[in-house]
Amino acid sequence: MKKTLTAAAATALLTTGALADDTASIKPVVGAFLGAVLQGDVDTMRELANPDYVQHNPFIPTGLEPFIELLPVLREAGTTAENIRMFEDGNYVFMHNIWRNAAPFGADEMVSFDIIRVDENGKVAEHWDALQPLVTETASGRTQTDGPTEVTDLDQTEANKALAVALVQDVLMGRDPSRIADYISAESYAQHNPMIADGLDGIVTAVEQLTAQGNMFQYTEIHAVLGEGNFVLTVSEGQWNGGPHAFYDLFRMEGGMIVEHWDVIQPVPTEGLANDNGMFTGFEGVGPDSIGQ
Repeated sequence: MKKTLTAAAATALLTTGALADDTASIKPVVGAFLGAVLQGDVDTMRELANPDYVQHNPFIPTGLEPFIELLPVLREAGTTAENIRMFEDGNYVFMHNIWRNAAPFGADEMVSFDIIRVDENGKVAEHWDALQPLVTETASGRTQTDGPTEVTDLDQTEANKALAVALVQDVLMGRDPSRIADYISAESYAQHNPMIADGLDGIVTAVEQLTAQGNMFQYTEIHAVLGEGNFVLTVSEGQWNGGPHAFYDLFRMEGGMIVEHWDVIQPVPTEGLANDNGMFTGFEGVGPDSIGQ
């Protein structure tokens, strides 16, 4: 179910429990906070978030009050967000969103992955994200956000996280690229990266083309691995197009194989920064070494 993140929608979701599978879920808190941001509901934001809210978007100042001071910019632009997917792993919620009238973020329409950490008191405490412009024509014919949203196989969360890490380390970090068929289904693989076609062959072709151009993605470190059932998000750092990039990869698993992939790739800025927190710091207890703990 796609959800527009307005205050009214967030309230309805809280009431119906559509964002949560049980009363212990932190998804309703995050949904209400984002709804309040888009509505400019400062009182609700202050109620739900810590005053020292830590911001990792490099263009937004850290702290709740400096963030609140930027809300008129979003209101003037008419910025809205549509939540496509929302997942939960411990005290982290990770989301797949579309932002419209999003010129303050860099383009009229943007696709993003957003991660929110909720602290032990149930307060929104920290935020990470990566954004890129929404593309209308893709190599696979799929959009950057369509496809399944239902969470299944909750008992396979840790195994699926390990599978995602193994793929990134072997294939994208170059440990053993020949093992790609051990991780990605040769029978059915839906690709949402706009430059890559469906199927295992689509990946192989894209790698060959990028390598021939001397411009292959170079992943250097995995900073976070978050999962809920059949969906896993990895946050990695690396190089592309001659500069540092953040790579957010969302995988869907089925039967012990990766069958679908979405991503957002964002250059890591070095100038005009609004905070010095960095895009990859603060991921406590959710790195590759945390799997199975």
